[in-house]
Amino acid sequence: MRAFAELLDRLSLTASRNAKLILLRDYLRSTPDPDRGWALAALTGELTFAAARPAMIRRAVEGRVDPVLFGWSYDYVGDLAETVALIWPPDPDRRPNREPSLGEVVEALRTAGRAEVPGLLEGWLDTLAPKGRWALLKLMTGGLRVGLSARLARTAAAMVRPERVSAPPEPGGGEGWTALEPVGASDIEELWHALTPPYGDLFAWLEGHGERPDAAAPGRFRPVMLATAIDGAADFPRLDPADYAAEWKWDGIRVQAVREGGAARLYSRTGDEISGAFQDVMAGLAFDGAVDGELVIWRDGGAAPFGDLQQRLNRKSVDARRMAAFPAAIVAYDLLAERGEDLRLLPLKERRARLEALVEGQGGARLHLSPIVPFAGWDELAALRADPPVGAAAEGLMLKRWDSPYVAGRPRGPWFKWKRDPHVIDAVLMYAQRGHGKRSSFYSDYTFGVWTDEGALTPVGKAYFGFTDEELRQLDKFVRDHTVERFGPVRAVRAERDFGLVLEIAFEGLNRSTRHRSGVAMRFPRISRIRWDKPAREAGSLDDVIDLLDALEGGGGRIGTATG
Repeated sequence: MRAFAELLDRLSLTASRNAKLILLRDYLRSTPDPDRGWALAALTGELTFAAARPAMIRRAVEGRVDPVLFGWSYDYVGDLAETVALIWPPDPDRRPNREPSLGEVVEALRTAGRAEVPGLLEGWLDTLAPKGRWALLKLMTGGLRVGLSARLARTAAAMVRPERVSAPPEPGGGEGWTALEPVGASDIEELWHALTPPYGDLFAWLEGHGERPDAAAPGRFRPVMLATAIDGAADFPRLDPADYAAEWKWDGIRVQAVREGGAARLYSRTGDEISGAFQDVMAGLAFDGAVDGELVIWRDGGAAPFGDLQQRLNRKSVDARRMAAFPAAIVAYDLLAERGEDLRLLPLKERRARLEALVEGQGGARLHLSPIVPFAGWDELAALRADPPVGAAAEGLMLKRWDSPYVAGRPRGPWFKWKRDPHVIDAVLMYAQRGHGKRSSFYSDYTFGVWTDEGALTPVGKAYFGFTDEELRQLDKFVRDHTVERFGPVRAVRAERDFGLVLEIAFEGLNRSTRHRSGVAMRFPRISRIRWDKPAREAGSLDDVIDLLDALEGGGGRIGTATG
């Protein structure tokens, strides 16, 4: 457990991507099975414990520490795991002779009943040093937050592979060596859904003393191909419009629908299965293969705004009433496999032709074809991007080379995304809440509002990124200096017509919302500038926001020309 705790601590304090990779690579190389496999599972989000809950941890610590003192400490530190790790008073009479290994902790939690977990937790907290307690609690609650994505963790795992391994000596010769083919993150992602923690077969293959795991499981996830943002001034002069297909960038979520070998599954772009919430979609598909596309709510011949899709996201299941009110469908734009044939190495032009035939033969309301946008040159495409005929249904455009294979990851050049310029409004800071992980000591989550006709502020969104580290410190100081009320972890900030902090908010779109007091919900809001120079009374109004929403809804409707 000590080595895992040291790894998490160093990862959380390291900003460099390459440094994080080296830290994890060295840990995976030096740590024996099964501990390294369980660590990789935890870092990729594949390890959860149903019996471990934050409320249980609070009850345990309040049994050892005065609850008021703990509450004050938690409010000051802002992170449950860090607070408990620092304040926990070990019981010397219960302290075991040695620290548990990571594998022992994982196996105990996987087999323990809910009533057994509190006793296990207290015993481990008595045994471990503060850093180990912190790592244990992060592991149990699943909130590692060390700035390492699942793909980056798999990249580090691929780096475990040596260039060569020792081989039996030739007759009459010295020790022999066998060269190993290099492995990348995409190779591991291709296998990932056929693997189970603690990944002993994966590490055996990576280290050259085992066979490559079999990835040919029916219904498996294929690693997705991603686009890079285009820089018009730098990129367009060197690109030939004839080489690229243009499509609308749909305002839904990227999915992969797979039906093969009797398995039918729907995956998010990160490989999480979401079939349970969209059983109606999967039941309405009849093809044999794997389709890449966008999941949207499809109504009146076109894609509805993203806010409608949110009514069905992040749910394990959805009842018939909600399915009927928010009918989901897939807008397909690539075909990865068909009837057992892997199509990913074919050029896009061939994959597109087969996709069109598949969608045409599919029929029904659950699969539609993403139409190609005709254009003669970049200027014409720029005009379409600035004023699309799709209203709130599209975020911008995608550009894809006709000759490009489907390659996992984000290669530079084959696919570009050209998003519409964000909308901007000035709003007033109203509330602030502490962040998590490295931001747990800062008020970094900000709720902002605009003025109503009555001269009051009404919240219209929440943002927690878009500012630099120095600006975060300035914002945190403003919150602390001008707090007027507290609601648990949330602070209300002084915000009046004659005093308040104005934030310039950039956002992708607006939706009507009955869940918000203002009646609107923002899409991807972020702080683009802190307006220290602007008086609060000059911030935007709710009328400004509603006028923009009306303009977006009336801006040409939706694409309804997709077939299928």
